[in-house]
Amino acid sequence: MKIEANITGISYKPFLCRELNLWNLAQIKDAISKESSFILKLNDTNKIAVSWWVSSKRTRSYPYARVYDTLGFIGKKITIIPVIKDEGKEGDRDFLQWDTVSLMSLLGIYVIISYYKEASRSSRYKHKITKQVFDIGHIKNNINNLLSYQSDALHWNLLQVNNVGSLAEKAIDSYTNISNNLGIKMHSEETARKRISKLIKEKNSFMILSRGLAQKAQEREMATIQPKEHLNGTKAILTIKNYLGGYYYFTSDEILLDNKNVYLIEGKHTCSNELPSIGDIKDGLLKMILFTNLENVMINDKKYNPIPALRLTNNSISFESMTERNKRMLAILKKEADLNNFKVFINDKMI
Repeated sequence: MKIEANITGISYKPFLCRELNLWNLAQIKDAISKESSFILKLNDTNKIAVSWWVSSKRTRSYPYARVYDTLGFIGKKITIIPVIKDEGKEGDRDFLQWDTVSLMSLLGIYVIISYYKEASRSSRYKHKITKQVFDIGHIKNNINNLLSYQSDALHWNLLQVNNVGSLAEKAIDSYTNISNNLGIKMHSEETARKRISKLIKEKNSFMILSRGLAQKAQEREMATIQPKEHLNGTKAILTIKNYLGGYYYFTSDEILLDNKNVYLIEGKHTCSNELPSIGDIKDGLLKMILFTNLENVMINDKKYNPIPALRLTNNSISFESMTERNKRMLAILKKEADLNNFKVFINDKMI
């Protein structure tokens, strides 16, 4: 099933953001090595909230949860994303997608597109690297530029996208140096350059290529229901168009049609615990931010009223039998759901 919808703006108040630690700009390298999200003190009067992505791909290492934790900060929020993440010949290689930058723009997040400059040899795999470190000088320069930048996140992010070609070249050069220094084979530089050559021509080429890849990934996800999702309904392709003409391609884990209502359900499952991890839950909440701001939701040219829902499933453990700690967390989650107009289910029961 294919669903189309529009978004003209974002209105959402989070409640589950964790308390973020404060670091000075001079400590940013240590902060990134120890924290997924944090507050950065730039000077006596300016602070920003920072998150960073381990990989360019949004399905690795809960990047949405990292971004979510910064949403409670009043002030500029940035997220650092590697233009390329190459783990070596025996690992994965991911490239930045325009849809990621576009989504961050929609959420008012300033993106710093960067690259990894250092790494260590994996102790488990002959041709794999680990403990990758960003070019901290590059990130500091961008943060200093952002300090005096007066326009909104969208325009900043478009400027970042315009530099994606030169940043990708720096990333390739860095991985060549890492490969030579560590004696570890990386993925083919030739195929990387072919991919990059399509990105550096112009911003529109970058957008078109990335949208196509996102659509293919969406179609692959539609082909199977992951066991961890533990859902009963039908998956659906969800295409969201924003007021700028940008498109976001998602899948709804489960949809249910009820007269003029369509339930858009994001599912998170655990096999061994009372609840899915907090990272999983926050990942789901970023979807709720999108789903609660949808307008003109259409299925087969028929308009529906969207009802977003976060469904947390386990092995039949009820809310009543959960620990007091989990009940308190769910009470906060319900407060967030009530204020932002989405539903929360534990298995098949709404809380």
